[in-house]
Amino acid sequence: MNDTDQSAVRTEDAFDVEATHAWLTRQVEGISGPAPDVVQFTGGASNLTYLLSYPHLDTELILRRPPAGKKAGSAHDMAREYRVQKALKPAFPLVPTVRALCQDPSVIGADFYVMDKVPGLILRGRLPDGMHLPQEKARSLSEAFIDTLADLHQVNPVEAGLAGLGKGQGYVRRQVEGWTRRYAQARTWNTPSFRRVTAWLADHQPGDTAICIVHNDWRLDNLVLDENSLQVTGVLDWELATLGDPLMDLGSAMAYWVQADDGRMARAMRRQPSHLPGMLTRAEIVERYCARTGLSAENWPFYEVFGLFRLAVIAQQIYYRYHHRQTRNPAFRNLWMAVNYLDRRCRATIRRTSGS
Repeated sequence: MNDTDQSAVRTEDAFDVEATHAWLTRQVEGISGPAPDVVQFTGGASNLTYLLSYPHLDTELILRRPPAGKKAGSAHDMAREYRVQKALKPAFPLVPTVRALCQDPSVIGADFYVMDKVPGLILRGRLPDGMHLPQEKARSLSEAFIDTLADLHQVNPVEAGLAGLGKGQGYVRRQVEGWTRRYAQARTWNTPSFRRVTAWLADHQPGDTAICIVHNDWRLDNLVLDENSLQVTGVLDWELATLGDPLMDLGSAMAYWVQADDGRMARAMRRQPSHLPGMLTRAEIVERYCARTGLSAENWPFYEVFGLFRLAVIAQQIYYRYHHRQTRNPAFRNLWMAVNYLDRRCRATIRRTSGS
C-alpha cells in the first residue's frame, strides 16, 4: 500500500496497541519483542485499516476492524471477511494471506483480524507524484481490471468451499429490496427519497443471470499492482463478498468508474484514475466483460441504475454517521451532495431507457 495513504491514527479510531501486540505474540508465529509501530490507512470509508510494523522483525501486518457508531445490518463482520479470504485464497491467489482472527472483546473492544501486507502500488484518484501512465499502459490496466473480475466470477464456489457464502437464487430481488430498505433507514433531511428510482428497480428487475462469488466492491483502489508492470498482484476488501449475480457486481463496479467525458460532480467524486487517456470507457468494459464471460448485456440499464443507487446508499450510510456525529472525519462532510447527484443520474438513465 502507498505511503501517501497513511497517517497517524485518528483519536476516534485508536485502539490498545499493547494489548493487540500481546495477543499477536500468542497467535502469529514469529511475532515477539516490542510492540509495533502503527499508522492508519486513510483511503477507506468503511472498515478501519492499520499498518502494524515490526522493524526488528522485518515484518508488516495489516489489521482490519469495524468503525464505531451505526453499522448497517451484517456489515463489518470481521469473522466472515477473514473466513472468506482464507477459503478463497487457494482458488484465487490474489487474495491476501490472513494470519489470525480475534473475537475476544477484551483485546480492543471489537472483532479484528490481521493479514500479511501485500506489497505494491494502489492507485487512488491522483497518480503518485512523478508517475506517468502512457495510454497503452492505461488501456492494459483497465483491461486487467475487468479481466480479473471476470476471473473471480469463474471460480467455482463449491470447489472453493464457499457454497454457503450466500443465499443463491433470488439475489437480484433481495438486493433491490435490501438496498431500498437500507436507504430509508439512513436517509437524512438533506437527501432525496429515491422513490422513483426504487420503484423502477422493483418493476424492471430481471432474473438472476448466474450465481457466482461476487466481490461487491470492485474498484481500482482495491487492487494492488506491481509497481513496474502494473499487473494485479492482490485484491483487497472482501467485506461484502457473497454469492450473487455477476452482472450486479459489474454494475456496482461501473458506478465507481468515472470516465473522461463525465460531468463535474462525477469527476469530483472520482476515487480512481479511470478518466486517464487510454482507459476503457464503461461501455467498452461491459462489452469486454460480456465477451469474456459469455453473458448478455441486454438488460444493462437495470444494472447501471442499480449500481448508481447502491453507491448512493453506501454514501448515505457513511454520511449518516457523520450527520449524527458518530465520526468527525472531514472527508464525509459533503457526501449528501453526492447522494443528490446520484439520484439525478439514476433518473436520467431511467428517462433515456424509457425514451421519455
